[in-house]
Amino acid sequence: GTVSLLAGIDLLTGEAIPLVSDTHKSSDFIEFLKILDKKYPSQDKIRIILDNHSAHTSKETKNFLATMPEGRFEFVFTPKHGSWLNMIESFFGKMTKQMLRGIRVKSKEELVSRIYRYFEEINKEPVVYHWKYKMDEINHLETIEELDVEYTPEMIAELKKKQQQGFYAGTDYKTVKEFFCRSTEMFAE
Repeated sequence: GTVSLLAGIDLLTGEAIPLVSDTHKSSDFIEFLKILDKKYPSQDKIRIILDNHSAHTSKETKNFLATMPEGRFEFVFTPKHGSWLNMIESFFGKMTKQMLRGIRVKSKEELVSRIYRYFEEINKEPVVYHWKYKMDEINHLETIEELDVEYTPEMIAELKKKQQQGFYAGTDYKTVKEFFCRSTEMFAE
């Protein structure tokens, strides 16, 4: 069988936070939000970079968010065709290469157990992502290639691969620039 993995990376600590479920529905996303809500102090704003999956904006999700204190969660959506901008996607790629590719499991439960064990091992020595992009530099940029973002070697390899496959073709630069502005603001506060 298959499972769905929802995960996030705490940009301040490097900790990877997983939720493995049988489905990828609004109820699963809400369960992930509840995990994050319990993890962080109640006065903290939790900002999440997300793709445009329907579960992230569903009526069920909006109803759940309405029960939370105002401003508890802030969503920053990657541009259409821009999921490669989300760090968790590179993490998933690394996880696939290091742990999932070629494994054989006897049951779905064993797969789930291995995924959680991978996260436990990664979190023993979490790696903090060092963002070096500066807000005052973004306005003069003309092309996406001018973005001065510090990527890990794995992220660079993945981005180059996606560029060769034409993944950037559907992402307009203005939208990417706006995304970087919004996601960089996370570090300013």
